[in-house]
Amino acid sequence: MRWLASELHTHTLHSDGRQSLRELAAGAAKLGFDCIALTDHNTMSGLGECEQVQQETGIVIIPGMEWTTFYGHMVTMGLQNFVDWRKAGRSDIHEGISMVHGQGGLAGMAHPFRIGSPVCTGCYWEYEIRDWNDLDYIEVWSGTFASVKPENQRAFALWTERLNAGIRIAATSGRDWHEQKHTDEPLSVTYLGLDDEPGTIAQQAVRALAQGRASVTIGPVVTMEAESGGTLYGIGESVSVQNGADLIHLHVKIDFSVRQTLWELPEQDFSLKITGNSGTLAQCAAGSTDQIYEFSIPADGHIWARAELWGIVKGMRTMIAFTNAIYIS
Repeated sequence: MRWLASELHTHTLHSDGRQSLRELAAGAAKLGFDCIALTDHNTMSGLGECEQVQQETGIVIIPGMEWTTFYGHMVTMGLQNFVDWRKAGRSDIHEGISMVHGQGGLAGMAHPFRIGSPVCTGCYWEYEIRDWNDLDYIEVWSGTFASVKPENQRAFALWTERLNAGIRIAATSGRDWHEQKHTDEPLSVTYLGLDDEPGTIAQQAVRALAQGRASVTIGPVVTMEAESGGTLYGIGESVSVQNGADLIHLHVKIDFSVRQTLWELPEQDFSLKITGNSGTLAQCAAGSTDQIYEFSIPADGHIWARAELWGIVKGMRTMIAFTNAIYIS
């Protein structure tokens, strides 16, 4: 499976960004990305040169828009047509999500716990969600060096709570990238696992996110497969536990070769954890070379599992990477 290095939250001069789409895409290419989603605030006008910029830079561009309102910011992507954000009130965001889905798009909660008004109008999510199954994903890591920020840790905890409640919802990262400005802080990357179905790479990327086939990292990419009854299941899929099976076998791969020279971690022993609805299910020390790690977890009593890589970054112990969930039924 091809894993597409993606940046899923960006802005240009067509909203409050300080870069053209061409500058954004060229900057993304230099940082080792394969794909960006253009998510300007309340407009899709910046996509006018999309096809030409893709050809010039080799960067896949997913069409999108960030609904920017008093009650929250909702990133939509995969749309070809504008969906009017002005019709959504605090108690009827589901109608807005339905309109996005009706146009074949996805809807995600952006930086839900960022400080809101007057610092950032609507950044803090206040929309009433009646059915979490309607929402496609939560942006759990926002900004640079995202894993250490308290508002992102709250967003990550919210995602975990929803998984524990039986909701199948994806998690992503997004730099909220506004300008071509150098930073020494770690950059998050959302890797999307492409399928072999017909469509453009952008369409395959949107399908991957819709199906929860995603892994997030500030360094090496972590992927996972589950095995039950001789059948393999990937990230985002649901394991069908065979009658009488006591264990699910997990194969976790850490790939340090991605985006080489564009990130750096100190030499160390990492910690690899398997987390699920009952907490930490298994863990082991991990080296700094490409390797596959094997775990077995009980089939009974678990509804989801993900892999997490922990270590030292800039002198702080933090999560470095995590997979989206594999579900268990």
